[in-house]
Amino acid sequence: QVQLVESGGGLVHPGGSLRLSCAASGFTFSNYAMSWYRRAPGKPERDWVATILEYPVTKYDDAVKDRFTISRDDAKNTLYLQIHFLKPEDTAVYYCKCHGFESWGQGTEVIVYS
Repeated sequence: QVQLVESGGGLVHPGGSLRLSCAASGFTFSNYAMSWYRRAPGKPERDWVATILEYPVTKYDDAVKDRFTISRDDAKNTLYLQIHFLKPEDTAVYYCKCHGFESWGQGTEVIVYS
């Protein structure tokens, strides 16, 4: 059974940093591309943020590419998203996703406030 557990969110001021984690289980983590998505307050859909294929191939949405870094530790079955220079518009619930499955975790909430 695929499980994705996100963590690391919190309340931060603009300009701050966070590192989000996604602990994966139930599948061979190293065999799959992984992505981060986010759902902003009041929006029904999740927006794509970043994808990591086989290291070090990564892709980013233009809105985050200079501030976000996606990475993975295949030995720990964990996906990361390092976020710098947070902006209020980064406020959202962040989710990780395995490209081979439809499962979603519960997400981790990031709130950027002045």
